[in-house]
Amino acid sequence: MGTWFVIGQKPTFLEKTCSNSVERYTRLDNKDHDIDIDFHYNNAEPITSKLKSLPQKGWIQGTNKEDSSDWIVSPQWPIKMPYPIIEVDTKHYDWIVVGYQSRAYCWIMSRKPVMADDTYEMLTKRLTDKHQYTLDGMRKVPHKWTKAERTKRGLEKDIPDKYLSE
Repeated sequence: MGTWFVIGQKPTFLEKTCSNSVERYTRLDNKDHDIDIDFHYNNAEPITSKLKSLPQKGWIQGTNKEDSSDWIVSPQWPIKMPYPIIEVDTKHYDWIVVGYQSRAYCWIMSRKPVMADDTYEMLTKRLTDKHQYTLDGMRKVPHKWTKAERTKRGLEKDIPDKYLSE
């Protein structure tokens, strides 16, 4: 749960030009779904392009909902998409990779708006070697953060000053 920055993706049609993509996951109790997902992104260029929002609902599958990596996500009713978490940083929980059954989409996410090149390369290699993805259409999501943008989006606790561009 918590805040995740989308670093790389094989995008859906909505995400092909997005930047500054951030997803916040909140675990719920006693609701008709298990997770609220708050997805915000700039439509094109970071900061200067229109800020968009796509709230989603998620359902954790399986009997152990505290440890399941098998989710279903709904960007809007009646669409429900499988959302399997296929790679997790089990040491520090700094990154995850979300897949898709057809391998048409995937998302590499990090707790910070940056990711070391060697980590990104290791994850894309795992996508191809371990999960049989092609990297056709894979893109790095541009991230550029100013203090004003960080504050406007309520990310003061998630983006340290060292990651700000201005």
